[in-house]
Amino acid sequence: AADGFDWDAGNRDKCQKHGLTLAEIEHVVSHAETLIVHDVKNSTSESRFIAIGRTPEGRFAFVAFTQRIREGRNFLRPISARYMHRKEVARYEKESSTLQNR
Repeated sequence: AADGFDWDAGNRDKCQKHGLTLAEIEHVVSHAETLIVHDVKNSTSESRFIAIGRTPEGRFAFVAFTQRIREGRNFLRPISARYMHRKEVARYEKESSTLQNR
């Protein structure tokens, strides 16, 4: 479990530029039903992950993030965030229902 989120001037504006609030981004990353996958393609310098989940209002969103260890504590650092497009939501719902039916 994470000890919190790592926000600063370097990631705050970039993460909010597509309309999500910091609270919505934190909710998507930390919510129990969120799907988290390892972003192998963008993990050259550090391990990156993608969280796919819903905001408290029910809108689907992607959040790319990494983990940072500081003073022995584990922080999640969001890198970018955006709402999902309709086609992405349809594909996600189809794939997640396939996984649940196994």
